[in-house]
Amino acid sequence: MTGRVPPAPPSPRPPASRPPVARRPGGDPLIRLFHVSKTYETGSFALRDLSVEIRKGELVFLTGPSGAGKTTLMKLLFAAERPSEGQILVLGRNVARLGERRIPALRRRIGVVFQDFKLIPTRSVEDNVALALEVVGRPPREVRSKVFAMLRRVGLQHRRHELPPALSGGEQQRVALARALVNEPAILLADEPTGNLDADLTLEIMDLVAAAAARGTTVLVATHDQALIRRYARRTLRLEAGRLIEDAPGGAR
Repeated sequence: MTGRVPPAPPSPRPPASRPPVARRPGGDPLIRLFHVSKTYETGSFALRDLSVEIRKGELVFLTGPSGAGKTTLMKLLFAAERPSEGQILVLGRNVARLGERRIPALRRRIGVVFQDFKLIPTRSVEDNVALALEVVGRPPREVRSKVFAMLRRVGLQHRRHELPPALSGGEQQRVALARALVNEPAILLADEPTGNLDADLTLEIMDLVAAAAARGTTVLVATHDQALIRRYARRTLRLEAGRLIEDAPGGAR
């Protein structure tokens, strides 16, 4: 293909709005940690004696300074690492004792959004989102339908044939979120999902995350952004030096 391709028009942004109203979560906890600690070979603690429960439909913020243990906790929840002490129950499964062959089945029920997107740059937006369905063996017709519907939800259906490098940072994060949600996960883990975005894009992404919680997904968002936490007024877990020093309930706006 020759010639210069004209730039695509910018993606439309949803109108500014107040955050979705928090719904009262119910049912049994989907995430339960009992006296969990994580140490590394150097002898340093990443987490110390952490016990917490998170219920279905909760949107919970996880905050604290760099090195507090936020990313380590996220990795423990989707079995990228194992705890040194304690027990972790995710969707009723004991992650600490889960065999390697059973980890993929657990991860299929967990969506993960990373700060650096982790998109495949040589695959289209559509293909990146479809991967989450293809790995669980969904039929092609279902994959196409669900991918289009999810991209429309995040406002990117018109860019589905583009490659990720052609998108803005906010658009790439929306693709990453679409990929995490397209398989309708029970749990969504988002590690600093808005860390590289401007204020408007931050609210755009967080409104999508909050909407997922409103539909019943259990959401844990790691963030340094205190203004974001105040705006959404949800339950907040605060870590410091690997310890849980505060578990604050959401407040009224």
